[in-house]
Amino acid sequence: MYGKTGQQSLGNTGTPGPVRIAWDGSLSAVDNRMQAAIDGRLFAAAMQTPTTTSTTLNTTFVGLGLCNPTGSGKILVVHEFSYGQTAAITAGALLALATTTDSGFATDIVPRCCRYGAGASIALVKKSVTIAAPVIERIIASLGQGANTVAMAGNPCRVDLQGGIVLPPGRSVVTDTTVAVGAVMQFGFIWEEIPLQ
Repeated sequence: MYGKTGQQSLGNTGTPGPVRIAWDGSLSAVDNRMQAAIDGRLFAAAMQTPTTTSTTLNTTFVGLGLCNPTGSGKILVVHEFSYGQTAAITAGALLALATTTDSGFATDIVPRCCRYGAGASIALVKKSVTIAAPVIERIIASLGQGANTVAMAGNPCRVDLQGGIVLPPGRSVVTDTTVAVGAVMQFGFIWEEIPLQ
């Protein structure tokens, strides 16, 4: 039996490839995200300070957005979304993820490769931008309103999207809340960058 380490390029033909093995020759059942991190294809971006949010589907967006710019030559596979509250929100709200175009995007937050120093991301990550016609794709959570002395249940939270949001060039994903919640939220994304075939 023949085996190969690392990423395999088999094209779109459905042709079976060699068995994947680890660096020491043992059979590999490594998690795809771990392999993407080892290969330098997995990236992360998180807010360093709390932000407020905009009202739902507002084209004057405030929150956190991840953009795959037109002409990037890659697709972005979004694996994980995370969020947390630093204090009580000003009103109860639904938290969701919406998709839109790449209109208006630039970089506020520099993405980091999950294998430190292995490469630079093509993604643009922005905290506020004028966007075009967002559409809600996933309802993530209900954000509760309570006193500052009340612990926020399950806070912070990590949502495994299992690669369920894929951004081709020219598309973005942004956070969405039904109402502005005050400057108490922090968000993050983890994604993989895969060359277009």
